[in-house]
Amino acid sequence: MQKSKRFWTALVIFSLVGQIAWVVENMYLNVFIYKMFGASASQISAMVMASAIAATLTTVLIGALSDKIGKRKIFMVGGYILWGVSILGFALVRMETMAALFPSLATVALTSACINTVIVLDCLMTFFGSSANDAAFNAWLTDSTADAGRGAAEGINAMMPLVAILAVFGGFMAFDLDRASSWTWIFVIIGAVVIVIGVLGLFLIEEDEKRIDENTDTFKNIIYGFRPSVIKQNPLLYVTLGAFALFGISIQIFMPYLILYYEVSLQMTNYVFIMAPAIVLASVVTFFWGRYYDKVGFIPSVIPALAMLAVGYIVLFAFRATALVFIGSLLMMSGYLAGMAVFGAMIRDKTPVGKAGMFQGLRIFSQVLIPGVIGPAIGAAILKNAEVIVGNDGTESFIPNANIFLGALLVLIPVGATVYLLYRMIGSNKTDTCDTKK
Repeated sequence: MQKSKRFWTALVIFSLVGQIAWVVENMYLNVFIYKMFGASASQISAMVMASAIAATLTTVLIGALSDKIGKRKIFMVGGYILWGVSILGFALVRMETMAALFPSLATVALTSACINTVIVLDCLMTFFGSSANDAAFNAWLTDSTADAGRGAAEGINAMMPLVAILAVFGGFMAFDLDRASSWTWIFVIIGAVVIVIGVLGLFLIEEDEKRIDENTDTFKNIIYGFRPSVIKQNPLLYVTLGAFALFGISIQIFMPYLILYYEVSLQMTNYVFIMAPAIVLASVVTFFWGRYYDKVGFIPSVIPALAMLAVGYIVLFAFRATALVFIGSLLMMSGYLAGMAVFGAMIRDKTPVGKAGMFQGLRIFSQVLIPGVIGPAIGAAILKNAEVIVGNDGTESFIPNANIFLGALLVLIPVGATVYLLYRMIGSNKTDTCDTKK
């Protein structure tokens, strides 16, 4: 069944703007608290972990609730609007604001208070963002592609993180990130854009207005995906979720520190110009990779994606020259996003029809919670004894090193083992009653 222009428009703008907001949170909030308040690797790790827990709990609850109500649009529209409002709140977190509120606190206490405030506000923002995007948008996308076009839609959805990174990198070039006023403008602009998209959703989002199940118990919806009987009925889905979690751990070992690695460790003040071509090329690869999945299935499309990611890690770990960093970044990002597209499409294919909202909690467990807790902790442990620099004000900041890519590479070994298990399960033709694809 051919999709309407409104569907593709809603998919592109909701996915893109949602990913722009997540890029600001996942990649630049770390830079924000590092540059403005001298946050340590453990504090950055704590923020990522807290956000991952908030995202998981939110997605489990709101996903189940949206299944019970049978509507995704209200959560997408309302969630995006409140998401934007919460982003505006970061513009108020400044040293002078905290000093005015707590004039008796010393500088060290004030910086700690600012970091803790950002972490709390990040969790609030994550609640609204996960309600709108992780729970409602992803369930809507699963529902809307049940009849056709899932790989193509997933390819577009999976390329948006890289397009968002490109948009954010390009947009942030106009700002001096060492100045507090720049961050104020950044949060105001991103927050306003997210609010506008939420309003546009009132006119763009198409969905079946029929309630899915008015009598379903919400608590049963929440725990549905964790029932042993459901696991037994859907073994391919759960093993895929396990492989996806390991994949995500690998990514989260280095991702919270990636920009800091480019800028602080490699001294690449022009990293935006170096990364932009890599991002564009990786986006093109990801766009076509979803279609490739539609043609050949999971195993033939996931193995090359993991291989690209592994080679990218090796190059980034071994080399510092600008040209080789570009090549390593291109391979890493292409493998990362192609892998996201393939795992995402496989998970949607194996999600029971009519249960998309209930299973968004499981997806977020594997995509956000487990990687978001374990990955940054491994990264922080790797950087525990990293070299430090002393600023003009006497504060110390750590310097991320290339060992984060070695740690990420090692985690790909169990990912490969789990993919091999999936290969054996699919080949047996006895583990799943659903179409195992090609």
